[in-house]
Amino acid sequence: MLPHATHNPLHECQALVVEGNPQCRAILVAQMRELGIAGVHQCARVSDARRKLEHNRFDIVICEQFFERDSQTGQELLDDLRRNQILPFSTVFVMLTAEASYSRVAEAAESALDAYLLKPHTGARLTERILQARRRKVALQAIFQAIDEQDHQRAADLCLTRFQARAPYWLYAARIGAELLLRAGRIPDALALYEAVIQAKTVPWARLGVARAQLEDGQHAKALTTLQSLLQEDNAYADAYDLMGRAQFEQGQFDAALNTFEMATRLTPNSISRLLKHGMLAYYSGDRSKGLDLLERATRLGVDSKMYDPQALVLLAMAALDNNDQRKLMRCVAQLTRIYERSFDPERPRRLLLVVQALNAIQHKQSTQARDHTDTLMADVRSPEFDVESACNLLGLMGRLLHRGSLTQTGDSIIDTIALRFGTSRALSDWLAKAAPEETGWRARLGAGYAEIVQRSASAMRLSLKGDPSGTVTQLLREGQATLNGKLIETALQVLLRYRDRIPDADTLEAQIQALRASYGLRQLKLGDPSGNARAPGGMALPTPSVMRGETVIPA
Repeated sequence: MLPHATHNPLHECQALVVEGNPQCRAILVAQMRELGIAGVHQCARVSDARRKLEHNRFDIVICEQFFERDSQTGQELLDDLRRNQILPFSTVFVMLTAEASYSRVAEAAESALDAYLLKPHTGARLTERILQARRRKVALQAIFQAIDEQDHQRAADLCLTRFQARAPYWLYAARIGAELLLRAGRIPDALALYEAVIQAKTVPWARLGVARAQLEDGQHAKALTTLQSLLQEDNAYADAYDLMGRAQFEQGQFDAALNTFEMATRLTPNSISRLLKHGMLAYYSGDRSKGLDLLERATRLGVDSKMYDPQALVLLAMAALDNNDQRKLMRCVAQLTRIYERSFDPERPRRLLLVVQALNAIQHKQSTQARDHTDTLMADVRSPEFDVESACNLLGLMGRLLHRGSLTQTGDSIIDTIALRFGTSRALSDWLAKAAPEETGWRARLGAGYAEIVQRSASAMRLSLKGDPSGTVTQLLREGQATLNGKLIETALQVLLRYRDRIPDADTLEAQIQALRASYGLRQLKLGDPSGNARAPGGMALPTPSVMRGETVIPA
């Protein structure tokens, strides 16, 4: 339901004007009040606007594109809000821009901008843009209501019907429909809709949608070709760089992904989420100085923002310990403590805070406390909640304890458990190796995790080739239970589904596999995403439930 857009007249709306020029801001506020909008709020800086929009709901936002005394832009604000699903569908977002910068606004429009307004403008023109955007929201009310009710099938059908009939706002409806199909795993249907949109009206987001569908379908080479073609025509399309970076990352092409993410941050130098993603990849890829600089910038821009990922503070704390910077380390502890205390879902902040507290104990030579914190984290290494992020942090912490002679055990058994559990792809196995301090000698063990899993899987599959698929499933299930490896668990399910008719106890085995899969399915760290529910590059911020928080599936 869209209460503001469908029931409230303008005089009941709340509006926010974001404009750096005091005179222009006063004019805009006056024009909004002339529309009968009593609740008109204002601010002069993007950072102030971000805080207001994160903590308050507005029906209308009027935002300048470029600010004379602010390096951040309205486009970056909009992109971050949409990416992190902070701006509700019912909010009308109007961008103000000079005619010379219209092409830049066109990119912002791909992030679901409701309207743009060229300057200088009149009050009548502003009114027209606002009412036009609200009419679109009313026209698509049934679609939004179905999404709110989690009836995604009906919402997708409504979108397809509007698209096929070329009814008003059919292009916008097609984008929503394709997004729903993609999230539902209906890859061929989503791809067909994106391609139909391209035939009707070539738009960058549809071509990016084709690449998204190809990537979700495991067609990495095709996705990269699509993205390269798109970027050749528009080398300033930041979302395309985001998606290309993800594709390269999943393929283990970390250096290429690093260069791609760097292009995205050049285009949007004040995007918190892109700074975090770029910084974390640089940190783990060996350019720690560059990575730490990016993470520091993201922290200065928005450590209190919902867009900020507190994992950055863990990496900053590790660097502070390495540099013997006690003040910086204490600041990381204080910032993470505040995030933990204010979090509605404190489990992840608690784990991150435990790591930083252990690092702080090492700094103050409190060996017993540091070991106790580390032992607590090590005890969770087989728990469902222990994810790739936790593994990377534990490896870094253990390495620093080992360097100081304070590790109570060799750590080899923990290293092997992590290597086997998360060795679901060569890329992920290599990534884990990057997380371990080089001097520990653990990198080879971690890098060998995937090879060991491939060998165990091949051994089980030989039974199927000999006509014993039941033996294959049983062995894969047994190996999956022993290692908690998502690839082995997923392979067991695929073999069972393929040969179900030849497996006597198929139902019992499937129940066991599905129970194991629910806790230990394929997982991968998602860089710079605090909620795990950020908008996919080129996608729309739909209020649909996400899969595992902070994780995404990576094909082998």
